[in-house]
Amino acid sequence: MTVKILELARDDLIAGFEFYEKRELGLGRYFLTSLYSDIDSLETSGGNHATPHRHFHRLLSKKFPFAIYYSMESEAVRVRAVVDCRRSPTWIKKHLKEA
Repeated sequence: MTVKILELARDDLIAGFEFYEKRELGLGRYFLTSLYSDIDSLETSGGNHATPHRHFHRLLSKKFPFAIYYSMESEAVRVRAVVDCRRSPTWIKKHLKEA
């Protein structure tokens, strides 16, 4: 299965990188490495996760409090958003409407 990261999700990853990099030099890079590893796992596990919001599946990151929201289209996984789970549920729902 192929995995495509859409624009909103890329923006979310950049925001996460910037947040962690401001906390500690190098932590942003570790964040990206960890999240990309989680995203890469969707090549084999895409479609096997819960769908808590509309038709989006949700994969929880192994090392950071982030959720990866994605959809399945034919033989492709489309990563729609990468959301900080510490955000309010209202903010998350609004953000996912943009995805």
